[in-house]
Amino acid sequence: MFAKLSGATTFGLNGYVITVEVDLANALPAYDVVGLPALAVRESKERVRPALKNAGLEFPLRKITVNLAPADLKKDGSGLDLPIAIGILAASGQLGKARLEDMLFIGELSLDGHVRGVNGVLSMVLAGKQSGKTTVFVAPENVQEALLCDGITVHEARSLAEVASCLRGEKVPAAAAKETVVEDGIAAGDDFAEVRGQAVAKRALEIAAAGGHNVLMVGPPGAGKTMLARRIVTILPPLTQAQALEVTKIYSVAGLFDASRAQMLHHRPFRSPHHTVSTAGLIGGGSIPRPGEVTLSHEGVLFLDEFPEFPRTVLEVLRQPLEDRVVHISRVNASFSYPADFILIAAMNPCPCGYFGDDEHTCECAAGEIRRYLRKISGPLLDRIDLHVGVARPRYAELVSQDKEESSARIRARVTAARERQAERLGQYGIATNSQMAHRHLRLTCSLTPAADRLLESVFSRLHLSARTYDRLIKVARTIADLEGVDVIGEEHVAEAVSYRSQEQ
Repeated sequence: MFAKLSGATTFGLNGYVITVEVDLANALPAYDVVGLPALAVRESKERVRPALKNAGLEFPLRKITVNLAPADLKKDGSGLDLPIAIGILAASGQLGKARLEDMLFIGELSLDGHVRGVNGVLSMVLAGKQSGKTTVFVAPENVQEALLCDGITVHEARSLAEVASCLRGEKVPAAAAKETVVEDGIAAGDDFAEVRGQAVAKRALEIAAAGGHNVLMVGPPGAGKTMLARRIVTILPPLTQAQALEVTKIYSVAGLFDASRAQMLHHRPFRSPHHTVSTAGLIGGGSIPRPGEVTLSHEGVLFLDEFPEFPRTVLEVLRQPLEDRVVHISRVNASFSYPADFILIAAMNPCPCGYFGDDEHTCECAAGEIRRYLRKISGPLLDRIDLHVGVARPRYAELVSQDKEESSARIRARVTAARERQAERLGQYGIATNSQMAHRHLRLTCSLTPAADRLLESVFSRLHLSARTYDRLIKVARTIADLEGVDVIGEEHVAEAVSYRSQEQ
């Protein structure tokens, strides 16, 4: 007896449809799973056997061979439990003449026969739709996630017995419906109107949000660096539909999708890992690599507080994703590429005690201690950060002032307008923000006035800037001009861009 049906698994961020073939032979009872299964898949036979019995179904006492095709793709995860169990039922004749060709089955089985949810369902269902599947059975907790894929009928699979009953025609499965949740994609809560003073830092974050630039904030403890960083997501424009789908897939595979939301993630991600994070935790890793913090920050913000406290080996792995906006992870089994297009916001004290250069506190650090502290951050990494901003402690008069500060909504309007200008100018090159421009894009799209060109030449010679820094200065100046709605970069735009690099010097 033979049966064939479809399950699915994830490999990296993508879903793959897996053909599950089940053969029953008249031989001594045995149960083998072949087709490059990982440990979780090999263990499925210890779940499938009791699940069938406890669901009131028959487990055939024959030689059972389960083949998972394609055989050269490593299958991981417990989501193949359900299709394997259905395949055994079909091969043993317990489902009658059920047509399984257009169906996709995803779910882990408990020992009592109930179906549990798994990670990465959105990617799997999208892959199933692309392969021509019209119906999918998933666990109750995965239903709303599966419904994010349009054009495929989703059925709730509460138990193995219920799925078998539907396939035999004894019960008509009801198609699941989307829950209606309306969100505008704008992060709520914190607002820039609550920040007193800090005009320079707020201006720098506005430029960063408009052009997708990286920022380093340096200031004493309690100056408000973390408070400012957490508010940048409130001035970023909402994710587009394509961006929301990509971010949702990432969080689904990572097991961070909130099923109760019943919709894609339209809020920009904000990730703030502790400085004890490992290299694999930041960049991604594992025997079958999982997304790290840089990928979980994709299309959003990665905030690294206490920047020098991160191990230098961990910080150095940021160089490549900051430049390429993608992470390449190679393992013996396979190589993976994860998206990592994020805005880096880093915050640090100027010295170990935090008060170097402060007018009202005496710094207790020796010169050697300060040098060792600052050397924890390499020059090549600093070179990839566009805006270097000093953040001073606010004065008492600023804290008690009754003057209204500018709200996040007003700043976001300017940021959105600047991004629309960039998208119109850069769309033909397949990029969306100024920070993504390569040198050839600068030559084609960034015109400078003669005065701006002379200033840039003077600064380049005097500060001994690298070619990368030269490009980044023009990118920042281009963003400042976009915020003003100007087509040609002027001297004042270059001067402001240089002011954020002179902090570094």
